[in-house]
Amino acid sequence: MRTDDYNLAGIGKKLTTKWVGSRLSFYESIDSTNMRAWQEAQKGAPHGTLIVADLQTSGRGRRGRSWESPAGVNIYFSLILRPDLVQDKASMLTITMAHSVSKALAGNTGIDCQIKWPNDIVVNGKKVCGILTEMGFNKDGGYYVVVGVGINVRPQHFAPELADKATSLEDEDGRLQKLSRSHLLAEIMDAFEADYDSLMVCQDLTGILESYNHMLINRNARVRVLDPKGEYEGESCGITKTGELLVETADGTMVQVYAGEVSVRGIYGYV
Repeated sequence: MRTDDYNLAGIGKKLTTKWVGSRLSFYESIDSTNMRAWQEAQKGAPHGTLIVADLQTSGRGRRGRSWESPAGVNIYFSLILRPDLVQDKASMLTITMAHSVSKALAGNTGIDCQIKWPNDIVVNGKKVCGILTEMGFNKDGGYYVVVGVGINVRPQHFAPELADKATSLEDEDGRLQKLSRSHLLAEIMDAFEADYDSLMVCQDLTGILESYNHMLINRNARVRVLDPKGEYEGESCGITKTGELLVETADGTMVQVYAGEVSVRGIYGYV
């Protein structure tokens, strides 16, 4: 049973945004917030529609991986966006959400939250948040984006294969007890609205670039780029203003790594 106000009324009361959450839905149980957001977007749901759940029965991560989504412990939400961006710049929305989540979580918990490019939030080398961004198309030829986020908040059991890679906010700081999930969600939405508005004005990540690079866990560290065309290693040098990861290889070549089928890992493990 939930002990906080993580419900429609509680979340709605805490939201102070102008357009994020302009339409808000909450589900005790759902297959996937991204699936529901996709369906609602196809029906014409407006920009800023926010879908939140307490439990997901078919939560998903990148590349079709499952995302453990138990009840009463985490935050799961998806946001429908109809951005004024050319389509090939839509990947910047993942970068923007990662920045917003990391900034809001750090600011409200005191925990040092870092970003593993492009879409994971990491605490003490373990993942606490994943982001899945998906694109769909309108009948008029325009497009929409669904940004889904899952955040591990309370202590919980992780599958053996995830035990050394995943954690929760409260697991990482024993002083944090019964964090208000609705408050954290509202703070993330507030941060994202500001970051998104900056993205629309600049049409790139200029407004958050310095802050994002400061949070980037592998900046100035050696990484392995898992590219289907061939793996290689180099030093991560931060991101560009359009979200590509800069990696300097051994011969001094600066490579721009694009998110998608490419993954980046630390030389000795996940980060």
